[in-house]
Amino acid sequence: MNQLPIIEPFRIKSVEPIAVTDRAEREACLEHAGNNLFRLASNNVMIDLLTDSGTGAMSSAQWAAVMNGDESYAGSPSFHRFEAAVRKATGFEHVVPTHQGRAAEHLLFGTLVGPGQFVPNNTHFDTTRANIEAAGGVALDLPCAESADTREAYPFKGNMDLEGLERALLQHAGHVPLVMLTITNNAAGGQPASLQNLRAVKALCQRAQVPFYLDACRFAENAFLVRDREPKLAGRSVRSVAREIFDLADGCTMSAKKDGLANIGGFLAVRSAELAQELRQRLVVTEGFPTYGGLSGRDLEAVAQGLEEVLDEDYLTYRLASMRYIVQRLATAGIPVVQPTGGHAVFLDAARFLEHVPRTQYPGQALALELYLEGGIRSCEIGSVMLGRTDPDTGAELPAEHELVRLAIPRRTYTQSHMDYLIEIICRVWERRFDVPGVEITSAPKVLRHFQAGFRRLPARLAV
Repeated sequence: MNQLPIIEPFRIKSVEPIAVTDRAEREACLEHAGNNLFRLASNNVMIDLLTDSGTGAMSSAQWAAVMNGDESYAGSPSFHRFEAAVRKATGFEHVVPTHQGRAAEHLLFGTLVGPGQFVPNNTHFDTTRANIEAAGGVALDLPCAESADTREAYPFKGNMDLEGLERALLQHAGHVPLVMLTITNNAAGGQPASLQNLRAVKALCQRAQVPFYLDACRFAENAFLVRDREPKLAGRSVRSVAREIFDLADGCTMSAKKDGLANIGGFLAVRSAELAQELRQRLVVTEGFPTYGGLSGRDLEAVAQGLEEVLDEDYLTYRLASMRYIVQRLATAGIPVVQPTGGHAVFLDAARFLEHVPRTQYPGQALALELYLEGGIRSCEIGSVMLGRTDPDTGAELPAEHELVRLAIPRRTYTQSHMDYLIEIICRVWERRFDVPGVEITSAPKVLRHFQAGFRRLPARLAV
């Protein structure tokens, strides 16, 4: 019997039109944006996979909750519903709301990290790294060895390198204010960290007397993938697996724009009452009063409802099945895609896709631009533009470990026909991949350059 097709476990109640453009129009739009997809006007994008952060569709229950938002400056009942939802999902007693995840990072690292201190992680993502460095710290990436090969089907490429962590804790003893682990590991292809690895990281932190924190923005997807890939967890609920993960940590940062299923919002959650008090004092200066933290009551209500819905088993089954569908179709066509399927996005291996484009010509950015030109698809380079570093001794640019293009799928937003269109566009670019030129950077800010940099597409002959 043939397997039933994937269906969305929801009905569409409201629709938003998509502007259909042709290649000439997209060329003009891209030139105006300095060949930076972040600088495009969104109404010139047909399928927007730039990020899954705050771009999903909220449910009817969330919109109903929005109407209950209480906008009192202090002590709003919307905050207490938000606080209860965070405590239910995570088990952390002290909850500090923020307007999004990077604000939570800014508060945490500004409080705990000082100049010359080291913060190990499986892989820091862009704003996490930027906030550590803004506090004077060093963001230390310790991905597991298996993550280096995008073709390897190892199930837990989001794991941390335990030997590397042990060395770092010894080498920098007294200068590691916390260890963080990102779930899922975005920069490594949206890959999950296993319960076994999380427990081992916790044990190393306890031995070194260093707090252990989670970047938990995709905690539900990580818990689902762990449950799916660890045979011993068969039959467990995703909620119980997620709670076991949180029970290992001393606190977490959270962008509720991902697995909070909301368009804005985030939080810090910790076990320490003393730390929570200091975080709230900092919060008042930059974000707002401790019972709203830069969010409206409406936003607090939407996040509270979203934290409940994201752990729904039918929703998670559909979401991960949709990802597998795309990855399997692309892999069958011979297209280099990160394996196994991650939780929130499909990652193309741009270095292998455009093997004729050298790293110095940013193959990830080159491929992302071509996908937009071919089919109006906006994606995100995760490679040497975003994550490249500068050698402190020579000043030379050091490439990132991977040159990827992330196609982040907004939650509950696009249908399977949109995904079939996406697959077709990628296949068309693959068929003429040797015609795709590299790019060079023409201007860039010093921090988080991928958001605002300008690029120039090189003549195709120079890309060979």
